[in-house]
Amino acid sequence: MAAVSDLVIDGCAVVTVDAAGTEYRDGWVTVRGNRIDAVGEGKPPAFGPEVTRIDGRGCVLTPGLVNTHHHLYQWITRGLAADNTLFEWLTMLYPVWARIDEQSVRVAATGALVSLARTGCTTSSDHHYVFPRGGGDLLAAEIGAASAVGLRFHPARGSMDLGEGEGGLPPDEVVESIDDILAASATAIEQWHDPSFDAMVRVALAPCSPFSVTGDLMRESAALARSAGVRLHTHLAETDDELDFCLANFGCTPAQYMEQLGWLGSDVWFAHAVHLDDPAIAAMARTGTGVAHCPTSNGRLGAGIARTADLVAAGVPVGLGVDGAASNESSSMIEEPRNALLYARSVGGPRAMTVRAALELATMGGARVLGRDAEIGSIEPGKLADLALWRLDTPAHAGIDDPVVALVLGSAPPLAALLVNGREVVRDGVVTTVDETAVGADVAQAQATLLARA
Repeated sequence: MAAVSDLVIDGCAVVTVDAAGTEYRDGWVTVRGNRIDAVGEGKPPAFGPEVTRIDGRGCVLTPGLVNTHHHLYQWITRGLAADNTLFEWLTMLYPVWARIDEQSVRVAATGALVSLARTGCTTSSDHHYVFPRGGGDLLAAEIGAASAVGLRFHPARGSMDLGEGEGGLPPDEVVESIDDILAASATAIEQWHDPSFDAMVRVALAPCSPFSVTGDLMRESAALARSAGVRLHTHLAETDDELDFCLANFGCTPAQYMEQLGWLGSDVWFAHAVHLDDPAIAAMARTGTGVAHCPTSNGRLGAGIARTADLVAAGVPVGLGVDGAASNESSSMIEEPRNALLYARSVGGPRAMTVRAALELATMGGARVLGRDAEIGSIEPGKLADLALWRLDTPAHAGIDDPVVALVLGSAPPLAALLVNGREVVRDGVVTTVDETAVGADVAQAQATLLARA
């Protein structure tokens, strides 16, 4: 007799994104607790009235999307510096961000995570590096927001210790001492990091960027992270300005600087990695260093087009990220694979990236970058039930026969359902865990308050 499962999704196309690229035209998935129990074609196993059934007719089921780079606090500073370079944008916004506090971060993070959930994201990292004095416990605020919305969360405790007075870019009022940063980082790991298989929260350490931190902070953060068994993250090679900064101050490229600091390895992932030469890509491939590719944000800031196809071909782990909402106002995770594909093809031709490769970047690629490819990123028995069910029976998708083509190249489809850890977070395009209307009102008020304060 077939095993009784807690939940059945049936009647849909299923794109598993497993190593074999298994797909089912008329498939089903059963879920027991927070794990995927079975997946197959045709009629699902028998189930009784006590089991929840989600009708997947007209839909395609994929793994939940994995966001490998974000700045959630920026949700309440969207729409500013809309026509500036990265350094100009940072210079304008740092004084505003210097006024954030625990309450504003909680509101911003909730709004940003709601947007991610509505666009198919089940796991999100966040790189939070602005800690104004007296601002409260900002990491706890965003972790609380992730718990309320119901997404799997990887907060990266960021840091800056190189202010304007020492030749860096951020205002001195938002930088911290190395001792304070390391103490706060150790506390964050001890308090929040969960190494277990189905963890909802895992912590990383994330000094901000070559132009906002010292080499000493990079080295000591790496030592702390490796002693505690957590991952490392930073911005790297995002713009030509950064390349010029590193050449002028360190006498080498950003990637060479990271190698000198011991910041290459399978426990490291870089955000952006736009301006890499062949030796840098080879070094990252050799060491298993990952990349969070953020195509929409790179386009918004005019940062350039990352060599994504070359990175993947070399064997570098590559995932996708929406980046901060102040440089990607939509923060739509489902738009990232489409933009990654379009950018790759714009420089490499129509065969530079397939639609299925783009979807893999958004799922298994992201899981690999975050070190969770054994747990999430594909639809396979034993993996966690992080699943996105997309409606493709809309007028916008009618006539596109291939569901992956419809999903990646067509209009962003509505979600029929989103499951995280076996729990329903979105149903029929609406987030069910929080009141979206109230969240929107809170965001508007928080932004007005912050701008007035700044």
